[in-house]
Amino acid sequence: MTNPTIWHNPRCSKSRQTLQLLKDNGYDPVVVDYVNSTPTKAEIIATLDLLGIEPVALIRTGDARFKEAGLSKDSTDDALIDVMQEHPILIERPVVIHNGKAALGRPPEAVLDIL
Repeated sequence: MTNPTIWHNPRCSKSRQTLQLLKDNGYDPVVVDYVNSTPTKAEIIATLDLLGIEPVALIRTGDARFKEAGLSKDSTDDALIDVMQEHPILIERPVVIHNGKAALGRPPEAVLDIL
């Protein structure tokens, strides 16, 4: 059994719940503290492709830092990806990647579809 990777923020309750759900289902996930170990632009783009979503769906648009960066939901994909790379705390969490698929853990049970 291969283990999934989780982009995890230990300060986020959904991220903690998703991590526990993975463990409860017999996985020993690779935990990436993406806030302190920032994904590259290429990793963000690849993850968006796996998720099958646009950048605006992976960014925390309600976060004050999003507005402080001068962005809106109508900003270009490149601008949104750049700000996620520069300020990874803006990436919606958690993201679980497993066997060439990815899921956003909102709700945490959503990741079970890719395991």
